[in-house]
Amino acid sequence: MQSAILPPEFQKMFARMFDDATQNSWKEVEQVIKEDFGKTPEEVFGISFDGDPSKGVMERTARASASVAQVHWARLADGREVAIKIQKREIARQVEWDLWAFKVVTKIYTWYFDLPLYSLVPYISDRLMLETDFQNEARNGEKMRNLIQNEPRLKNRVYIPETYPSMSSKRVLTAEWIEGIRLWDKEGINNTWRGGYGKGSPGAGGVQLDAPPAHVVANISKKQPDDEKLKPERDAWRGPAKKGGLGLPLKPVMQTMVDLFSAQMFLWGLVHCDPHPGNIFIRRLPSGKPELVLIDHGLYISMDPKFRLEYALFWRSLMTFDNKTIAKVTQEWGINAPDIFASATLMRPYEGGDGKTLAEIRAMSKKEQKVRQFEMQQKMWAGVRDILSNQDKFPQELIFIGRNLRIVQGNNQFLGSPVNRVKITGTWASRALAENREASLSQRWKEYGKHLLFRTVLISTDFVFYWAKIRQWLGVGKGMDDDIEESMRKMAEGMGVELQHGVFEG
Repeated sequence: MQSAILPPEFQKMFARMFDDATQNSWKEVEQVIKEDFGKTPEEVFGISFDGDPSKGVMERTARASASVAQVHWARLADGREVAIKIQKREIARQVEWDLWAFKVVTKIYTWYFDLPLYSLVPYISDRLMLETDFQNEARNGEKMRNLIQNEPRLKNRVYIPETYPSMSSKRVLTAEWIEGIRLWDKEGINNTWRGGYGKGSPGAGGVQLDAPPAHVVANISKKQPDDEKLKPERDAWRGPAKKGGLGLPLKPVMQTMVDLFSAQMFLWGLVHCDPHPGNIFIRRLPSGKPELVLIDHGLYISMDPKFRLEYALFWRSLMTFDNKTIAKVTQEWGINAPDIFASATLMRPYEGGDGKTLAEIRAMSKKEQKVRQFEMQQKMWAGVRDILSNQDKFPQELIFIGRNLRIVQGNNQFLGSPVNRVKITGTWASRALAENREASLSQRWKEYGKHLLFRTVLISTDFVFYWAKIRQWLGVGKGMDDDIEESMRKMAEGMGVELQHGVFEG
């Protein structure tokens, strides 16, 4: 669900929950490892804290710390560098309390506003609880790694870090260490490459990273565990002034991202639901092309094959204003307000369909502002009730799919809307229908013909995209996705709903 359904005060409160958390002490980290493995960190990872050159090394100071876990760098004796993600000891109990509070608030909200939201709580809670199971995260990551390795259109563009089950548990996840630029660092991605012709950034393509200097390893015992930095900086590619970047245009970076998440939805039905900029690294391959690295595979949803194809058909129908098919699909899902649901999916006002709910809202007489807003909010809530009216039929996966779509849209906006996100997503939806191996040969040929026709129809969206680009170059617009968001904001304000996008974007 979009954050706009909450009052502005609640939106602002939840926005503050994304701040970085204080890291736990090394003593607490050791305790988690001992409880899960029955061994010391030295025994589990084959490391030493006294400078033994035959052993690996590990930083006792976390490189990153979030609310659920913190990440430590280590280099194993065989030269592999790993990220060791340690769950905070208090988090399991804290998550249980947080989910209990979520259930209570949702129950009150359901009762007070007469919205059938509480039925979604078990599904949401189960997905969020799985984020505390690092073995589940490892399984998700390996599944995605295998899918990408077997998809030629993504294989050399997307990289999923390898995980190491023998050094992982429910609260400890050991995976390949990733050097790269976070998606939020536009200058780091875009600035001039100073690393040399025909060379890639550190670790690109899975190349082994250089070891720390011998004197650093030898002096480990003299370092303070609370301020320990052993990992080499590896920033020579930035040049002497350290102002260089990967030298990559933003368009292929964003193209790869939208391709990846569209393939997850429409081809595989296995969707990463937390694709915020902190979970995406960008590296430069020796070919000079970008490589996108996706981490943090805890929050995933699996789509039933039937639902996956229905969702692909729904998207293709949205793009071609096939209102009959839209009505048929949404009816299968128990949704009685297809126009509002279509707008929420595209994240822009949908002008097709019967427009019944939106028309009723717009037709309201221009009363005094607050009275009119109240009536529109009532009508909007009625629309939400229509979407969730048949709780037995409603695919609850749509909640997290919507989250993915919104965050990807936000990522595109952040980079200046370099790609036509809607067109790319729609193309993958149509492609999935044409490539459905369960269909008969005649049906596949029929779908392939529809796909070719669909590609032609999509050219019209390019006119909208390039018009937005022209306005952006002239300084009177920010790009297509910003224009889409503004149109949604205006539509929502007309309904008495205050949109504050960005609240749940990571």
